[in-house]
Amino acid sequence: MTQPLPHRWRALWVTLVAGFMTLLDVSIVAVALPSMLRELDATPASVQWVVSGYALTFGLTLVAAGRLGDALGRRRMFLFSLAAFILFSAAAGAAPSIETLVIARLAQGIASGSLAPQNSGLIQQLFSGAERGRAFGLFGATIGISTAVGPVLGGLILAVASWRWIFFVNVPIGLVALVLAARLLPRTRGEGSVRGQLDPPGVLLLGGAVLTAMLPLVQAENGGLRRLWWLFPVAAALIGAFLWWEARTARRGRQPLLDLRLLTQTPGYAGGIALGTVYFVGFSGIWLVLALYLQEGLGWSPLHSGLAVTPFSVGSAAAAVIAGRLVNRLGRRLTVIGLLTVVVGLVATALTLRYAPAWAVAPALLIGGVGSGLVISPNITLTLRNVPVEMAGAAGGALQTGQRVGAAVGTALLPGLYFAVLATTHRNAEAVMIAVCTAAAATAVALLIAGAEWRADHRRPRGEPKPELQAHGAAG
Repeated sequence: MTQPLPHRWRALWVTLVAGFMTLLDVSIVAVALPSMLRELDATPASVQWVVSGYALTFGLTLVAAGRLGDALGRRRMFLFSLAAFILFSAAAGAAPSIETLVIARLAQGIASGSLAPQNSGLIQQLFSGAERGRAFGLFGATIGISTAVGPVLGGLILAVASWRWIFFVNVPIGLVALVLAARLLPRTRGEGSVRGQLDPPGVLLLGGAVLTAMLPLVQAENGGLRRLWWLFPVAAALIGAFLWWEARTARRGRQPLLDLRLLTQTPGYAGGIALGTVYFVGFSGIWLVLALYLQEGLGWSPLHSGLAVTPFSVGSAAAAVIAGRLVNRLGRRLTVIGLLTVVVGLVATALTLRYAPAWAVAPALLIGGVGSGLVISPNITLTLRNVPVEMAGAAGGALQTGQRVGAAVGTALLPGLYFAVLATTHRNAEAVMIAVCTAAAATAVALLIAGAEWRADHRRPRGEPKPELQAHGAAG
């Protein structure tokens, strides 16, 4: 049996810091868009690409980058991706025009999407048993905090410095993380040679499917859903072609981009992806809705509105760490409890915002945050626990791709619903109540999926052996 790496926990913290920066850049930039609009003399449509372009390339890269990490070595991919993220962060901060800024953000998104699956793959590689649950608990806390705290940190930076420091701050932190990662991350068998096939047709088909599915969603504020709706059937056709190609590749004895047996033979994997995708519809969408209501409806500052939703991130972070210690004992029951708590918290949030002063929403958000902490990290652990380590990068990339697609749906659907209700009723409180209740409904669907997975776990015989899925020639 392989001895665990002595400094594995220090290595984990380095990867979490890097992961925090890349995930934070999804949400932190939104509060700076008005400043960019003025300073760069940009149009609203072009400046929106600073946010949507990053989200698009982030989601586009995940699975292929995870597979590259499996084949080339996760340490190598992590270091390369982090170095690229630092470089393009500096380029974004120094951008003299909106065109340069958008290009830098597209490249920054590719770097972030390349780094993200290495995090989950390295946790699979470095930890096992109860330690793996604790490590994924910290990873889940990182996801929750980075998503929720972005508007707060963005508001703080804008209060004391230019919007450019939203990007420049990544440089010194990233350089320290890069040096430490080079010292602490383990070398793996994949380093030094390309082992296994990287499946270029699979990369192109899946990339095209993700692009055509996400592009109308990330451009929703600029009329993307109305103009680009025809891309959704194209995405469905590309997904069908991808599944056919991957099955054909596996039958020929080659290594596919994503081994479909992960979906059909790995207990909990397909259900976990579905749960994560649906949950992120509500989880990601509520932040924009709450920011719209608090800032445009009530006239609060970006910093004030960011601080108002802090109880959610505090509850999520604390619960995620605790959940990491409980997940091996409670299994899917933990995500069922968490999702039920999130539904209660979101419904209470909706009713409070409709019928009480906005400052009174803190307890409801705290309840929702605690529930969220019991969902995200346990779902990652339970989704990936039966995945062979040599496939962990691609498997984790597929899980995070589902989350990104869910987030794109949520950030298009919920604000769109908010504005539609507002246009009809002219009541901000009613609009926010309906939008947050819709997020609760999406969470309830995720709860049904979790319940089905829980029942499946009970039906599965105890001690059932894990499926032997061999990654033909891949090394992790």
